Amino acid sequence: MKVLTVAEMALREIVRRRSVLLILALLPLAFYLSRRDGHLGQSIRFVCLGIGWAVSTAALFAGNAARGLEPRLRLSGYRGRDLHGGRLLALWVLGAALAVPYFLLILLDDQHPGIRYASVALILAGVVAVAPPFGLLLSAVLPRELEGTLVLLTVVGLQMLVEPESLTAKLLPFWFVREIGTYAVDLTDDGYLRRGLLHAALTLAVVLVAGTAAALTRLRIRPPARLA
Repeated sequence: MKVLTVAEMALREIVRRRSVLLILALLPLAFYLSRRDGHLGQSIRFVCLGIGWAVSTAALFAGNAARGLEPRLRLSGYRGRDLHGGRLLALWVLGAALAVPYFLLILLDDQHPGIRYASVALILAGVVAVAPPFGLLLSAVLPRELEGTLVLLTVVGLQMLVEPESLTAKLLPFWFVREIGTYAVDLTDDGYLRRGLLHAALTLAVVLVAGTAAALTRLRIRPPARLA
């Protein structure tokens, strides 16, 4: 299948950037350790946001790096949905590979007794699902990596600083991390879980539809202009 071929090519391109990949892999650890002592809920929320930022950044870089190759692949018979779908699949695999070790870290860390680990797994699954299409959406509408990176920094910074109950917080893509995290750590009622899951599902739908539409529009082959 062409989608799998594109996914393999995308993974190879990402793995080639070893230094960048290492930094992105260690970034969530820095988030986690910064709040580990005395801030149980914050450390889990921060590591999840760190994974979201890392995977979104990888998606942004992958989308921009493919711009030079995509026109040739389109002329070789690859459809726009093959290219976008394959890249999305590769980034989901990358996100899962990054999230699993951090889930094991939380699971084995004796600083976290009594939390709902299944809910932590749900947070990570939501982050892994949302981050790649979000990053690819940014790469489609912001062709320069610096601009996209600044937007990602702004989003994550606001996610950490803005009042969680405000409308601004709820419009951010990773607000569900806070809601499900509160349910997992503070052992609150399942209203937090339902709100978090609903937000994650709606966010995933929005970034998938918007990102796919933007990518297919950019990848569309336009006929050459006719001479008068």
